[in-house]
Amino acid sequence: MIVLPFSTPPSSPVRTYSVRNPVGCNGSLPSGERGRRKSRFALCRRNKSNGVKPSTVHTSCTPQAAKAISNKEQHSISYTLSRAHTVVVEYTHDSNTDMFQIGRSTENPIDFVVTDTVPGGQSFTDAPTIQSTISRFACRIICQRNPPFSARIYAAGFDSSKNIFLGEKAAKWRMHDGHMDGLTTNGVLVMHPRQGFAQDSRPGVWREISVCGNVFTLRETRSAQQRGKMVDSECNQLVDGSLIDLCGATLLWRTAEGLARTPTVKHLEALRQEFNAGRPQCPVGFNTLAFPSMRRKDVLDEKQPWAYLRCGHVHGYHCWGGRRAPEVEAECQERECPMCRAQGPYVPLWLGCEPAFYVDAEGPTHAFVPCGHVCSEKTTAYWSQISLPHGTHAFHAACPFCIHPLRGDTGFVRLIFQSPLD
Repeated sequence: MIVLPFSTPPSSPVRTYSVRNPVGCNGSLPSGERGRRKSRFALCRRNKSNGVKPSTVHTSCTPQAAKAISNKEQHSISYTLSRAHTVVVEYTHDSNTDMFQIGRSTENPIDFVVTDTVPGGQSFTDAPTIQSTISRFACRIICQRNPPFSARIYAAGFDSSKNIFLGEKAAKWRMHDGHMDGLTTNGVLVMHPRQGFAQDSRPGVWREISVCGNVFTLRETRSAQQRGKMVDSECNQLVDGSLIDLCGATLLWRTAEGLARTPTVKHLEALRQEFNAGRPQCPVGFNTLAFPSMRRKDVLDEKQPWAYLRCGHVHGYHCWGGRRAPEVEAECQERECPMCRAQGPYVPLWLGCEPAFYVDAEGPTHAFVPCGHVCSEKTTAYWSQISLPHGTHAFHAACPFCIHPLRGDTGFVRLIFQSPLD
């Protein structure tokens, strides 16, 4: 998941609208952070506005419509109704807004490049033979340059020729006011949390956003021709904690005000050091356990805590009931806990290192099942309630740090640590 934070103080000469994080990235991309491909994108006020808004509408294949499409200095959206009938909407410059575009393409119009995320925090860049379902020009976000700095999301982005094309097969229609609207192939879905993004938050309802920013119920499938019902009572304005799904990557939108209430990386490091200072012990080997540093968050350490996820008892790595090496044990499905005899996954525990995913600043007491990412109780409870889109048909709850589907009755477990005996 990508986080979009709003982190610059209001007094700063550069206004940061928000920060976006991709779900499934535990503080960094597995393939490394570079250029416009990152695990965290900050949307800042531009030196010069580049926002656009609808202006002239051409309702047939007129010379003016052809000129608007071919003019590389003119933004436009083309709705092809038939071979002989195309509606072209010209867009003009809006000095009051900034526009940011997100998609899979690495072309210049895209501000933030996103790739498909797969369980385990990997990306499709590691598996080039798998075809991406993310659109090259997936969506655009329009931010007000002046207070209250609201941000609105729209499906589809303008290409290198500053055009958006909706072909004959694309879902499109004429609105009651006569204006055209449509949906992209796999759609752009948005979910706004109820009661904000905090420890008392509840998941909202997934909706689909159209090219013109209207809100609809979901289609039967992501690429169905028939649109859902329009939801007049809701809008496309993003709020703190909004989730944006691009059919292959899910993004988390965070505002500056929201991030001010969220733990920082420094705070998470302090919690890690406080945990290690308590010197928890393995009840079998009596060796001291410790979470590795944030820089080594994905490297197995000899002091690494392991847990039986059926019961929550925390141990160091040991060969009780098995004779496998730790690397092999991580792939094992079932082990018997020596404390209570409960059988279940036996996995290493990893700290959740992306602070934007936390709904509070409490300590690491619970772990997601079956991946073993550790964070606060309220954070595990919140994310276990959210059904994230998976592929083009399914929804399921997943760990925000690695996007691995959750299992069990709740999707998480309370960890039971043993204090030192001395």
